[in-house]
Amino acid sequence: MRQPKHGGNLAWAAAVAGCPPDAILDFSASINPLGPPDSTLTAIVSQLGNIRHYPDPNYSELKQVLGRFHNLPPEWIMPGNGSAELLTWAGRELAEVAATVLVTPTFGDYNRALGAFNAKVLEFPMSLTNLNLSLILDKQVTTKDKGLLLNNPHNPTGKLLTRDAILPYLKEFALVVVDEAFMDFLHPSEQQSAIDVVQEYPNLVILRSLTKFYSIPGLRLGYAIAHPDRLEKWQSWRDPWAVNSLAVAAAIASVEDKQFQQQTWEWLPKAKNDLFTALADIPGLQPLKGAANFLLVHSKHSASELQQKLLQHHQILIRDCLSFPQLGDRYFRVAVRLESENRRLVEGIRELGVRS
Repeated sequence: MRQPKHGGNLAWAAAVAGCPPDAILDFSASINPLGPPDSTLTAIVSQLGNIRHYPDPNYSELKQVLGRFHNLPPEWIMPGNGSAELLTWAGRELAEVAATVLVTPTFGDYNRALGAFNAKVLEFPMSLTNLNLSLILDKQVTTKDKGLLLNNPHNPTGKLLTRDAILPYLKEFALVVVDEAFMDFLHPSEQQSAIDVVQEYPNLVILRSLTKFYSIPGLRLGYAIAHPDRLEKWQSWRDPWAVNSLAVAAAIASVEDKQFQQQTWEWLPKAKNDLFTALADIPGLQPLKGAANFLLVHSKHSASELQQKLLQHHQILIRDCLSFPQLGDRYFRVAVRLESENRRLVEGIRELGVRS
């Protein structure tokens, strides 16, 4: 079975580990371990009888709920079959400009979406310890006819860009797409979302995911926030009924669950700090501080070999970084999970270090 490019491939992991998929402790996908919320599961069950009907093709109720959540008119929002589907349409838009600037390393699916429409890509490498756009992008490059595709917090480092750091580039680039898939893991007082300015910039597109924070990746649900004219064009490109009825019900219940949101914001900082400290105490490992619910870790030894050994000896899956060409085999990424699970990961790595 081919090595996966994304995290969360439990079928591949189980084949390597020689166990059932549900026996794998998955650190490779950065999913909230506190979820799904009970409210979300109840909403899904309540809608099972409606799967005999087509969904509302306009997703009116969902857009209204998301509009209230972000204080936006509903026509500025388009739900999608995961943010990956919406990234495809962003890729089609970006193929229409002269070139798209990517700050690397970055999420591998961007190249998939851009490549699908033969978009020209310009890569600008970043320092893994300092995500400074002015140092990265202020070079001899004409921007007015180009696009910019960013993720914030950054994947795979978890670094957070301030809103003020992004704003100048909204005036310089023809089209700016900001993927905020992990932004909701930050408390609202700490978030640096560009949503607040989207109505001021018709060239700005923001992508959001509901699957990570609310732990429903199997339902595939995300949404785009952009000028209604742009979203209407995207709608004309895609298949009808992109979002199923159960995903709609789950989304509505999830974003209205204030208790679950607060629980996550209270849990994550300590859990992440404890995991960071424990990994930093292991000889040969150096985790990087970040704002998201995952940690990028530098290893003095082969990360893919560590991945294999953790699967074979402990049924634990970590994310290798081979799909990030700039990182290679000396980095791996781990999600922040529950305390007992994080301890199991750390103990597994320590045990393998003793063996080696």
